[in-house]
Amino acid sequence: MEPVRTCIGCRLCAPRSSLLRVVARDSHVEADETATLPGRGAWLHPTPSCFQNAVRRRAFGRALRMTGQPDTTQLENRLNWLMDN
Repeated sequence: MEPVRTCIGCRLCAPRSSLLRVVARDSHVEADETATLPGRGAWLHPTPSCFQNAVRRRAFGRALRMTGQPDTTQLENRLNWLMDN
C-alpha cells in the first residue's frame, strides 16, 4: 500500500506519488522533486489552484514552520513550468 499525504492547498489526502514535496531553503520555498532533501517538508498537488489556496491560507509558513512570509516565487515558476510541459 502506497503512503498517503495531505495536500496543504486543498487539504485532501492523496497518494504520495501524486503530490509534490516542498521544503524551506532560507526564506524560499522550493520544490523537492525527488523527495530527498533534508528538513521539514510539506506536500502539495502540483496544480495552480492548490498552490493559490496554500498561498491564500498561508499554509506554507505553518506547514514548514517558517517565521514571516515565505518567498514562493521559485515554486510558482516551477509549477508553471510543469503545467506547460
